[in-house]
Amino acid sequence: MNDTRFVLINTSHPGNVGAAARAMKVMGFSDLVLVAPRFADVLVQEETVAMASGAADILVRARVVGTLTEALDGVTYACATAMTPRDFGPPTHAPRELFTQLAKTDHRVAFVFGSERYGMGNDDVYRCHACLSIPTHPDYGSLNLAQAVQLIAYDWRQALGGFDVAPRTPTAVPAAASDVQGLLDHWKRALTDVGFLDPAAPKKLMPRLNQLFNRAELTEEEIHILRGIARAMQGARKP
Repeated sequence: MNDTRFVLINTSHPGNVGAAARAMKVMGFSDLVLVAPRFADVLVQEETVAMASGAADILVRARVVGTLTEALDGVTYACATAMTPRDFGPPTHAPRELFTQLAKTDHRVAFVFGSERYGMGNDDVYRCHACLSIPTHPDYGSLNLAQAVQLIAYDWRQALGGFDVAPRTPTAVPAAASDVQGLLDHWKRALTDVGFLDPAAPKKLMPRLNQLFNRAELTEEEIHILRGIARAMQGARKP
């Protein structure tokens, strides 16, 4: 679904255009169209490219058009993003509520965002099939343009199936039961050496440590660390 289109109307801040491109790219979208931006060269301005932060390829492919009609060419389902109540217009939905059903269709979808200062005009909203309202705190619902793009792009990507989370650390190797027993034997000697355990009256200290280690589900690396501590304890007792 890389053909999902993001349409920005009358943008006035180059940084928002760059940040919006970045928001799109991290969610796997690339079709960006600007309608009558304040600056005709906004796609190549230094601030735009800086805020894109690695998403310059989105800017290179982006298009600038004069009207929303041009921007929606080929689109079969357009979603307006407008929080201002209106007496007339398309039905309003929370993004996730609508996206669950929309993702099951064959529509070519566009998300339309208004200017930073004025949002979307009524005529632009009327051209859309649905109006999206991002659930926010009732006393303050003002979102930066790029923030709104990021939230919509994320929810739409999740509705389409999302991306897998890549592991950041290697998988830990669980310690074998024999290694845990070897650790317990080592700790028993070390605790005896430092005078913490009386081997004549051990009570239930070692069984309790056994249960503690089992609950911790120790890894091989953790076994090495704990045995190193035991060696340090024994070394500290030597004259």
